[in-house]
Amino acid sequence: MVAQEFSVDLSKPLVFQVGHLGEAYQEWVHQPIVCKEGPRLFENHIMELLTRTKWWVIPVVWLPVVSWYLLKAIRMGISIHEAAPLVMVGVLAWSLLEYSLHRFLFHMNTKSYWTNTVHYMLHGCHHKHPMDGLRLVFPPAATAILCVPFWGLIRLMSTPAATPAIFSGSLLGYVIYDCTHYYLHHGSPSNLPVKNLKRYHLNHHFRIQTKGFGITSSLWDVVLGTLPPPLKIQKSG
Repeated sequence: MVAQEFSVDLSKPLVFQVGHLGEAYQEWVHQPIVCKEGPRLFENHIMELLTRTKWWVIPVVWLPVVSWYLLKAIRMGISIHEAAPLVMVGVLAWSLLEYSLHRFLFHMNTKSYWTNTVHYMLHGCHHKHPMDGLRLVFPPAATAILCVPFWGLIRLMSTPAATPAIFSGSLLGYVIYDCTHYYLHHGSPSNLPVKNLKRYHLNHHFRIQTKGFGITSSLWDVVLGTLPPPLKIQKSG
């Protein structure tokens, strides 16, 4: 079968179908289906369950870890006054990682069977079904895997006592990111800055998907030149 002629059956598990789209995958995955009920990804019930995570699991699992690493830094001799800026460094470091992963990994161009499949599991399913509330946050197991190299990088670039403080800030930044991401899709903000952030993120999903990679802020989009152009409002008459 020619890859371009393959048609995805949305009534069947999707993960092992989308790879067959070949070069047509990128166009297909960026045509969102706005539906609160998410698709089935795997035939296997356990695998399917592992892809679904409620938003409140993120703070429940990770905020105690944030606290533990901060206390560890204090026990190693970091004062409260020293810890605060180190935590902020960690939050800033996470924001850069958040932007980089979103731009360079989650939006990589793919066309082979396995790269399409991996991309779909990482981020493509979110763009195809952006209102799927159970696939808006990272499953804790995936986050734990990401933490290992990030901890190693922080340890290489800081002192032993500062490392857990910076790492706690990075984890805090991640918790803020995932909870913010969920709220931007399913919340109804009344506060103007948050309303603008929601508009900014939905613009990425439904208007210009090659711009606007920040979630918690547009900082790195401004710095690195991926800020989307403003909407042009056409005047009637």
